[in-house]
Amino acid sequence: MVETFLEVRHLTKTFPGVKALDDVSLSVQRGEIHALCGENGAGKSTLIKILSGVYPHGAYSGEILLEGKAVHFRNIREAEQAGIAVIYQELALVKEMTIGENIFLGQEPKKLGLVDWNTLYFRAGQLLEELGLHLNPRMPIKNLGIGQQQLVEIAKALSKNARLLILDEPTAALTENEVQILLRLLRQLRERGVTCIYISHKVAEVLSIADRVTVLRDGKSVGTATIKELDEHRLVSMMVGRELSDFYPFEPSPSSEPIVEINGLTLYEPGNDHRVVVKNASFQIRRGEILGISGLMGAGRTELLMGIFGVWPGRREGKIFLNGQALQIRQPQDAIRAGLGLMSEDRKRFGLVLPHSVAKNITLANLRKIAPRNFLDENFEVRFSNRLVEELGIRAPSIHHEVNTLSGGNQQKVVLAKWLLTEPAVLFLDEPTRGIDVGAKFEIYQIMNQLVRDGVAVVMVSSELPEILGMSHRILVLHEGEITGEFSREEATPEKIMLAATGHG
Repeated sequence: MVETFLEVRHLTKTFPGVKALDDVSLSVQRGEIHALCGENGAGKSTLIKILSGVYPHGAYSGEILLEGKAVHFRNIREAEQAGIAVIYQELALVKEMTIGENIFLGQEPKKLGLVDWNTLYFRAGQLLEELGLHLNPRMPIKNLGIGQQQLVEIAKALSKNARLLILDEPTAALTENEVQILLRLLRQLRERGVTCIYISHKVAEVLSIADRVTVLRDGKSVGTATIKELDEHRLVSMMVGRELSDFYPFEPSPSSEPIVEINGLTLYEPGNDHRVVVKNASFQIRRGEILGISGLMGAGRTELLMGIFGVWPGRREGKIFLNGQALQIRQPQDAIRAGLGLMSEDRKRFGLVLPHSVAKNITLANLRKIAPRNFLDENFEVRFSNRLVEELGIRAPSIHHEVNTLSGGNQQKVVLAKWLLTEPAVLFLDEPTRGIDVGAKFEIYQIMNQLVRDGVAVVMVSSELPEILGMSHRILVLHEGEITGEFSREEATPEKIMLAATGHG
């Protein structure tokens, strides 16, 4: 007999002017992995915050039942005491502390009023062993990769006797190998009776790990289905409320004319001229094409873009030509003046000024356009910003709204708008769809296709192989800083790309 572990009945949560959750109900069975899907702004984060006690009882209407009993959490600690633990995409670990210290942070075993370090590390070691994690509990967290840190977060949750794990985009920053390790661990926990709510924008990942899926859209529950009832197209359709006829809307290139030529680009590690990060990279970028750049984490993809754009902090060798003319790019301003744009993989750190308005962010890279006589022309700022907001379909209350209040997909489109205002000849996109929902991804792809039609060269770094294969005209593959493969769209296969990415191309 299937036993209901968690039941949510008619949850409604309202913020000023916005109904974030509107009469949402769902049930989660004991020992299942229950995926929660939906576009950014669908209400997933609000639901998590209610379940974990961030929004206390009384701040919402509706009912939460845990093992058939109504619960009324006043804070996070009460939710944890009931066995609910949330693992967020932004990990809550203290990097300078050891694995063991992080696992038992705030609940350290004591002896005569002092921390019992021997017991702490012994119990941490036992817990890691139970999870199949062969890690030294005395190792500092900062020495671990993101994937291993994610697993330590799970160990930390289980140390609190968590019976319900809520994982929010747990694989967003993981390599493919780390993703498989995490998914294998979650399957093991399911066998032990631990219940999971799994939140992800990655449709294929959801279909591979979940038992059932609940979809939220615009704050409402669209429905729940077993994994056997779903395929990729049906799930995407439920999430966005419409059919995406071709998830990767490929646009043929109108030109094969080279616009940029890179000759022998070599980058050295900052402060260490003996270690090469990118080695002797030579290739062409063609007008009106999408050039995909693939490779495993640490292969040098982001570094390559930084080297071209003039933001690499270490020594650089090699030559860059634009329309046959040699470029001297020593800093980003040189690249922008030459007609290059770079959208960073970390939009919040390097792409946006979060407390500033949509308009201020859009005009940030081309102040000369809105301040032609070194004085800001607010009419220009409003006119250009409104045009790009309309063209890119940016959903914001107004251009004067702070950009940190927007969803991830809309923030990403603001970054794109910023670079489009510079009218680039070549636009470098580093992980342009990371952390955004499937509907926003499709809109980003359509913007890329419009750039192709306009003759702009687009260079796209992506960790998602289907995205690389689906959107690129040509594909370069990097392995340990070297280009190990170049494939046309017709030649490229997942097997060829993976062979080249592992140095066997």
